[in-house]
Amino acid sequence: MAVDITIPSPGESITEVSLSGWLCADGSFVEKDDLLAEIETDKATLELRAPASGQLKISTAKGDAIKVGAVVASIDTTVARPAVAPTSTQGGSGAEQVRASSVAKKVAAEKGVDLTHLSGSGPSKRVMKDDVLAASSKTSVATETKPTMTPSPVSAVAPTATAMPATTAASMSGTMSGTMRGTRREKLTKLRQKIAERLVHAQHTAAMLTTFNECDMTEVMRLRSEHKESFEKNHGVGLGFMGFFVKAATSALRKYPRVNAYIVGGAGVAGMTELEIEYHDYCDIAVAVGTDKGLVVPVLRNTEALSFAGIEGTIKDFAVRAKGGKLTVDEMTGGTFTISNGGVYGSLQSTPILNPPQSAILGMHAIKKRPVEDPKNPGQIALRPMMYLALSYDHRIIDGAEAVGFLVHIKDMIEKPERLLF
Repeated sequence: MAVDITIPSPGESITEVSLSGWLCADGSFVEKDDLLAEIETDKATLELRAPASGQLKISTAKGDAIKVGAVVASIDTTVARPAVAPTSTQGGSGAEQVRASSVAKKVAAEKGVDLTHLSGSGPSKRVMKDDVLAASSKTSVATETKPTMTPSPVSAVAPTATAMPATTAASMSGTMSGTMRGTRREKLTKLRQKIAERLVHAQHTAAMLTTFNECDMTEVMRLRSEHKESFEKNHGVGLGFMGFFVKAATSALRKYPRVNAYIVGGAGVAGMTELEIEYHDYCDIAVAVGTDKGLVVPVLRNTEALSFAGIEGTIKDFAVRAKGGKLTVDEMTGGTFTISNGGVYGSLQSTPILNPPQSAILGMHAIKKRPVEDPKNPGQIALRPMMYLALSYDHRIIDGAEAVGFLVHIKDMIEKPERLLF
């Protein structure tokens, strides 16, 4: 009996996906729940797993655009799993039949490890991820220690060869030394295509401006240092800087509600479009997380009701699952405001781009010690840990005074963090 593999619906607004690649070969035997492929939408990368055990028959190629609900492959459940895995000399298909976990197969494909040469450490000698990583490490060491070939002596050159002019030799040095100048192209993933569309749309439609300020991180760093150990012991999660900024931003959003609002279009008279302001009585703050496949922005819902532990725990969970492609579309949909922390990558200053339909985004940056006036000793200079803050906003809905006031409010909350506790 054949069991069809169809594209599941990632969310109500998603009608089309693309396959980023099959992790199992056509005709190979797969176990139920094995990871077969990854499907990409304009919001996330999701997994496609085997609904049953049997022989895989693939009918869709990598990169194809596929409608939700379409059949992309099938599994013949009448085919039994081979009792003995063939060796690599038997038609080259041994890797397809080796008993291995889906994660091990994926890692092996990424690192170029031949599964037929591995002895599994899992149940029934199933090859596991650690087996593949260990084999990959040994291969890397062997490659690094492999002796290089020594060049032939000059006397081996044919005696009739004429000397090459110095200018010609110099111009060809890159080619003679083996320097590659090739090019390659790859199709943009659905996720990156959507990111590109949204960022360009934001620049073309919004009257975007950025205002800057700086905040003294001394008190936040002191509080974090004093309570970090007990906080982690009590709540099972570390106390990071993001918790303070989410709390500060939530306070500022409630004070300046238009920063937490959208501009939306409505049907106007004679076909004209009227713009309206949609206010929100809740704060859903999106936190930008970088992954290998692109930037994803999961949303912290109702931050006005979240504790520090709730914020930090949710952010940690988002970060772990984002790197594994485990975030759901619903978790990355919506958001009334965004925080982007370029400081984790070393950024000192930037102008973040709006995340439509939101009207503002806060950019955090690297903490650097700079000479500033000592707040406890006016007129004297001291080295203080400082962070530049950037607020990009849509001037159609937010006035300059509001934007500056919003950023100053965040600065005040961070410089006097005890106010965030009340």
